[in-house]
Amino acid sequence: MERRFSFGRNWRNYLTAVNEQRIQEAERSLLAMLHVQSLSGKRVLDVGSGSGLFSLAAMRLGADRVHSFDFDPESVACTRELKNRYFSACDRWSIEPGDALEQAYLDRLGAWDIVYSWGVLHHTGHMWDALHNVTRLVADNGLLFLAIYNDQGVLSDVWKGVKRVYNRASRPFQSVMEMGFFGYFASGLFVADVARRRNPIVRYTGAKPRGMVLYRNVIDWVGGYPFEVATPHSIFRFFRDRGFVLKELETCGGKSGCNQYLFEKVTGPGH
Repeated sequence: MERRFSFGRNWRNYLTAVNEQRIQEAERSLLAMLHVQSLSGKRVLDVGSGSGLFSLAAMRLGADRVHSFDFDPESVACTRELKNRYFSACDRWSIEPGDALEQAYLDRLGAWDIVYSWGVLHHTGHMWDALHNVTRLVADNGLLFLAIYNDQGVLSDVWKGVKRVYNRASRPFQSVMEMGFFGYFASGLFVADVARRRNPIVRYTGAKPRGMVLYRNVIDWVGGYPFEVATPHSIFRFFRDRGFVLKELETCGGKSGCNQYLFEKVTGPGH
């Protein structure tokens, strides 16, 4: 099996910047995509919890139960750290290591009202198997909130090659790649921000709603491997054939990035 990039190392750095503003922004983004006012009465499963920020947001929005799991031990540790900060004595939030490809583990989780997996399953090495597996975790009439990398054809193949090289390289060569791609992205983004009269400093401080500082985002992007992609149409058809209805779609506009999907698992005649 090829080496997986350790996202938890970056998330550990990110936790130093988690504050009330970031938490509230995470809460707003969840409510906006789910089209609800709160998560009261809901059981939420966070598949690939990363920093743990969105598990924390679900707790603060009143979820009856939150369960977070991640393949990366350092991401699990980050999620536990946030729980210790804000809900240390609460037994409604559970956290553990877990793998979206491990059938036996998923079987014991049962079904949940809301399954959340943002930018995770395309890094498992078997994306379509992982996508199928999460369908079993959604309760009847429950919601599935996904973000999956956009398929850009040849360009996506090029990035996959870059990521493979990075993960096979020595640490000194990885550092060279990080600095090179940081310069590439930073210069282009700076010009774009100035042209559009946006404050370019936001990108460098990590003040964007989901964001780490730009340098850490570059490491995540260049290092994020395994790496798979999908078109919105292929994702729609995949879940339609498994009894899901698309409720919401936000694309990245054909660029490198994630398309966001909200599906509902429909029961009844014809499903």
